[in-house]
Amino acid sequence: MPHDPELVAETRSWFQRAAHDLGAGAAGLAAEPPFTGDAVFHAQQVAEKSLKGYLTWHSRVFRKTHNLTELGGMCIDVEATLEPLLQRAACLTDYAWKYRYPGEPEEPSREEAELALALAREVHDAVLGRLPPDVRPASRAATSGDTP
Repeated sequence: MPHDPELVAETRSWFQRAAHDLGAGAAGLAAEPPFTGDAVFHAQQVAEKSLKGYLTWHSRVFRKTHNLTELGGMCIDVEATLEPLLQRAACLTDYAWKYRYPGEPEEPSREEAELALALAREVHDAVLGRLPPDVRPASRAATSGDTP
């Protein structure tokens, strides 16, 4: 039986936005010098939008939040095997605001930004891999980190 086209489209739109953030994070790291603060922000956004896409597919209502612990807990209620990964990813939450405004003493290191993006990609791939193929964004290159 085919899936509800509206649900597919709404879920896919979350993952398409997450794919854009993956690309933006990679572009930030490719800049010279790298925009590490932007890269970690986009890492948080990848994880957040991926979790919201997963919850959307499962018809779970969530509030407007950047809190990955809260969103992750809701995802774990659907799929308990996600718990170890989503507990590790909770550390990305602070990147929603940290380094976005004046006052932080210094940008994160390149290594920190690379690790954040890798963890965000792991979250993205784990939740997307548990959903049907028709919710995937049109271009897998956008989500795989490949550059055209």
